Amino acid sequence: MPDKVLIVDDEPDIRELLEITLGRMSLETESVGDLASAYELLKQRSFSLCLTDMRLPDGDGINLVEHIQAHFSHMPVAVITAHGNTETAIKALKSGAFDFVSKPVDLQKLRDLVSAALRLSAQENSHNFAPNTALPMHVNISGHSSIIRELRAQISRLARSQAPVYINGESGSGKELAARSIHLQSARAHGPFIAVNCGAIPAELMESELFGHIKGSFTGADKDKTGLFQAAAGGTLFLDEVADLPLHMQVKLLRVIQEKSVRPVGSQVELPTDVRLLSASHKNLVEEINQQRFRQDLYYRINVIELSVPSLRERSEDIPDIAHQLLSRIANDNKLADIPDIRDDALEMLCKYNFPGNVRELENILQRALTLSENKRIVPENLDLSHKASLPFPIETVPELAAEPTVNAEVEFKLGDDFSLEQHLENIEKRAIEQALLESRWNKTAAAQLLGMSFRSLRYRMKKLNLE
Repeated sequence: MPDKVLIVDDEPDIRELLEITLGRMSLETESVGDLASAYELLKQRSFSLCLTDMRLPDGDGINLVEHIQAHFSHMPVAVITAHGNTETAIKALKSGAFDFVSKPVDLQKLRDLVSAALRLSAQENSHNFAPNTALPMHVNISGHSSIIRELRAQISRLARSQAPVYINGESGSGKELAARSIHLQSARAHGPFIAVNCGAIPAELMESELFGHIKGSFTGADKDKTGLFQAAAGGTLFLDEVADLPLHMQVKLLRVIQEKSVRPVGSQVELPTDVRLLSASHKNLVEEINQQRFRQDLYYRINVIELSVPSLRERSEDIPDIAHQLLSRIANDNKLADIPDIRDDALEMLCKYNFPGNVRELENILQRALTLSENKRIVPENLDLSHKASLPFPIETVPELAAEPTVNAEVEFKLGDDFSLEQHLENIEKRAIEQALLESRWNKTAAAQLLGMSFRSLRYRMKKLNLE
């Protein structure tokens, strides 16, 4: 049977346009001109989607969005807004609307919206993405703590919308993991998921990377290049460390979000985009706005809905589950016959540790411990936590540590038959990099600045020293 769509609009011309467009998509439609009639139809029949205008004779389209969220949560609802009325669109998205389309209605954008909404409706009806469904291992958010159960429930709700989501959390806490989970539970799961670290792209190349360029637009542009917005068409684009975007790129990104189109470098033509935008940062964007390093208008566009990812110290009871999952992944990556074991007292030691670097630091510790272990069984001595503070608060708040940085401390050594200058220098370098990563909360760009080197040099040295 064809899907049925409920159209709610008080303008007969708009209703007729929508009916004709959806009819050509082999969809059945029912049209009404006010809220009362819409409520009555919803009682009598089942629909796969609702399209509603925002201004109706007997109320506001937001009322219908909230009613459908409360009584027919499986049904996506999209709103039709006046051109340029972004505040209304954002309010609708926050109320639970799947997406919005502006008047005058762009028929291609409307068809894309309807297709995506119906895919979501079909997924929910077949229970393919129920809230408790386990995701593939590489995107599974491990843990049974109440804070993680709530996070998984929030992700399931956010996956039902097309609204931009801003994910905040400390470095290494799993913000990209949350973004991938939203993507895989959404109607865009069939499309690409493209993640880009805004702090890792040189400022002079950022516009070309995000929006693409045409041949001959600048020196070295010997062929056309597709930007990341176009590469993510039909899927999700995740802008990590979005606070690191230069101000001139923030202006361009704001326009792309508003117009849903990009202009490649050197082109006079704007190309439509069909992506869901997720973004994240370990920085406090409100503070960045106060310091005039981030645009307030862009903040409101990317932060339609906010998702907070807890630090590892806030859910220490999940550490055993996460540790076992990480060991399983390490075994798979290294093609080990058996999954490495970790002794209970070693797990207890991990649970008491502060983890300023969060899950990323835990993985780093386990990789080192496994290398030092015998028979692939990790014991407390392999963890090498003695030089790390086990504190109930972030390391950067401890004045004693800030006053006496270990990087500048004298390193003792003994010359002899077993002494290796190369190994000794590597150990010093490794300790310096580890401390910089801890003090920067595992933000590699900030760590590179602390060490007085470029981001690429830090990446090279981390790979050489097996610190990644």
